[in-house]
Amino acid sequence: MHNRTRGAFTLVELLVVIAIIGILIALLLPAVQAAREAARRVQCSNHLKQMGLAALDHENVHKILPTGGWGWGWAGDPDRGFSRQQPGGWHYNILPYLEQETLHNMGRNKDRVQGKTRVENALSVFHCPSRRPAIAYPYVHTTNFANVDRPSVIGRSDYAGNTGDVSNGVPYGPGSLSEGDGWTEAQWSSLGGSEPSCNGVILLRGEVALSSIKDGTSTTYLFGERYLNPDRYRDGVDCDNDQGWDIGLDYDGSRWTNIDSTPRQDTAGLGGCSTNFGSAHPSSFQMACCDGSVHGMSYSIDPTVHRLLGNRADGQSISPPPF
Repeated sequence: MHNRTRGAFTLVELLVVIAIIGILIALLLPAVQAAREAARRVQCSNHLKQMGLAALDHENVHKILPTGGWGWGWAGDPDRGFSRQQPGGWHYNILPYLEQETLHNMGRNKDRVQGKTRVENALSVFHCPSRRPAIAYPYVHTTNFANVDRPSVIGRSDYAGNTGDVSNGVPYGPGSLSEGDGWTEAQWSSLGGSEPSCNGVILLRGEVALSSIKDGTSTTYLFGERYLNPDRYRDGVDCDNDQGWDIGLDYDGSRWTNIDSTPRQDTAGLGGCSTNFGSAHPSSFQMACCDGSVHGMSYSIDPTVHRLLGNRADGQSISPPPF
């Protein structure tokens, strides 16, 4: 009988196979990551689309786009309607048109505890999946809300409304409902984020109708992704990320298009009170216009064009649209 020996890999051959597999993985990994990012970007675009359509439904019912509310000291109030008497901002006001009417109504009859529970809710539609998960984050702000009990955690948002091409700060707002109701129009208009100085569509106590968007709804920003420092995504330290979605006019929910607020990609170490639109996406940031359309925008967009897209009535046409 002949002896038969079974073939086996040598150590060198095994190492060669492992090296080849490693090279293939290294070649495939960027493609896999790019595919995942593309999927996240599409999901982010869908969120903006939902919010844009919700704002248009709001305008169809109430004849105005959602108001920006009273300032960063205020959460939404389900007893105050959808006009300039509503202290809550645009996120809060579009809830019924995102099939979130139950959440919108939490806190009726000045129930501060239920209002706190509402503020603590995290909604996936308000989060870009390329940035951070849709969970509640610690609330570390040193000032309490005027109309709801202090939350321990808070639901955040990665999106902001367009307040125009003039950035002049954001206010806390009045100290009480009765104080706010008693303020004159001159007192309100002296605060940051209000007309006539600001010319976007999400304004302090804003009541902007589509008919007042003189430059065209297809070339005027409505909502968009906002810039954040990735070092501070979760801790709430930077003053443009220390509040949540349920808030009046603030850097957490409003951004501007003035020349000093050009869009940029999220950059580690670059934070503070940013007024810029921007994104975690590597190639572009996304904006919803007032006709409900959503567009990917280059970070290198001409600053003048970006500024004009934020002003609803500057009288200057943008042709062709930079989309």
